[in-house]
Amino acid sequence: MNVVEFAEYLIKNIVREPDLIKVSLFEADEDITILEILVPESEMGRVIGRGGKTSTAIRTLIQAFAAVQKMPKVKINIDAF
Repeated sequence: MNVVEFAEYLIKNIVREPDLIKVSLFEADEDITILEILVPESEMGRVIGRGGKTSTAIRTLIQAFAAVQKMPKVKINIDAF
C-alpha cells in the first residue's frame, strides 16, 4: 500500500459518497511531496470535523504512514470541488 491508497482508504471510510473522492500525489521539490485530496463540497464537513479535529487526525495519520515508508516530507491539501 502506498500513501495515495492509504489516504483514499481513510477518506472513503469517512464520507457518504466514496466514489467521488480523488487523491493525487505531486512532487514539489526533491524533499517535499504534495498530496492533494479532493472531496465534494457536501462532504467537507465530515472530512474537516468539529473544530478541524478530523482533518488534523487525517493529516497526522498520513504523515506517520509516509514517515514509516521513508518518504520525504508530505504536505496535505484538502479541497472541495
